[in-house]
Amino acid sequence: MALQAGIKAPDFELPDEEGNLHRLSNYQGETVLLYFYPKDDTPGCTTEACNFRDDFSEYQQAGVTILGISPDSIASHTEFKTKHHLPFTLLADTDHQVAEQYGVWGVKKMFGNEYEGVYRTSFLIDPEGTIQEVFEKVNPKNHSEEVLALL
Repeated sequence: MALQAGIKAPDFELPDEEGNLHRLSNYQGETVLLYFYPKDDTPGCTTEACNFRDDFSEYQQAGVTILGISPDSIASHTEFKTKHHLPFTLLADTDHQVAEQYGVWGVKKMFGNEYEGVYRTSFLIDPEGTIQEVFEKVNPKNHSEEVLALL
C-alpha cells in the first residue's frame, strides 16, 4: 500500500539520467511531484511523460519540480528523455528500493501472468517534505491535468 498524505516523505538518493545523484532532501523548500512509472518508452509511460512535458511551463509557474522514477537503467532514462525531449529529471531505481519504500512495488497481473513491478503512483510533496497528496492507479492520459487542477 502506498504511503499516505500527511506523513514526511522518506528521503532517498538515486542517480539521474546522467548519473548525477539526487536526494529528495536536496529539494527541501520546493514543491515536488514525485511520479513512479513502470517502464521507459512504453505506451502509457510515454503518454504520461509527454503530458508532463507539454504542461511543463505550468508546473514551473506553480513552482513544482517534477521527478520521475522507474526501475529502468540510467542508459534507458537517457534514451527516453532524449527521444521525447523531456525537460525534467528521471531517476533510476534499478533495485526498486525506493519504490518499495514508498509502497508502490508489488505483484501485478497482465494477460493472466503475474510479475513484480511499479504501481503507477504520484506523490505531491510540499516544501517542508510532507506528502500533501497521493495519486494512486494513475490514468496516464489525464494525470497531468489532474495534478494541475489540484495545484
